[in-house]
Amino acid sequence: MAADSAGRDVVAGTGAGAGTGTRAVVVRADDAEYVPLPHGGGFTLLTDGGPLSANRLALAAGATGARPHFHARSAELFHVLDGTVEFRLDGAVEAIGAGGVVLIPPGLPHAFGATADGPAELLAVLGSPVERFGYFRALGRIQHGLQPFEDLLPEQDRYDVHFVDRA
Repeated sequence: MAADSAGRDVVAGTGAGAGTGTRAVVVRADDAEYVPLPHGGGFTLLTDGGPLSANRLALAAGATGARPHFHARSAELFHVLDGTVEFRLDGAVEAIGAGGVVLIPPGLPHAFGATADGPAELLAVLGSPVERFGYFRALGRIQHGLQPFEDLLPEQDRYDVHFVDRA
């Protein structure tokens, strides 16, 4: 553990836990875990658990980022970094370009994906102490055909990701 110039603890590394109290999490680009997706995009896992969880998601043109779902305990913030992302927000569709932000309260069904006209990148931040890196790793395996989607269904409460169109 290192200390900053004010003597506060700083945790550096893979983002396995988020900062609490006077502890901070520092995740350098080279230390972040990358989960590739078959369309050429992927998740960069930044920080997990603690008060916030964050990942960066790159999507190929027309790629789905998430099927319809909601979070019972978590608010979710998306910042579109590049391209245009189409969000389905409780049935309404919004196309959000680079620089735009979408804040989704707990309980609101949503889905998103890159528009067909080009790739997109976004930063996703979830506000609750739920560890989700295992969920994103499973999504990578599912996208590559190495694991069935149904394996996630019993894990909906654990990851606070509740699928709207599945039992």
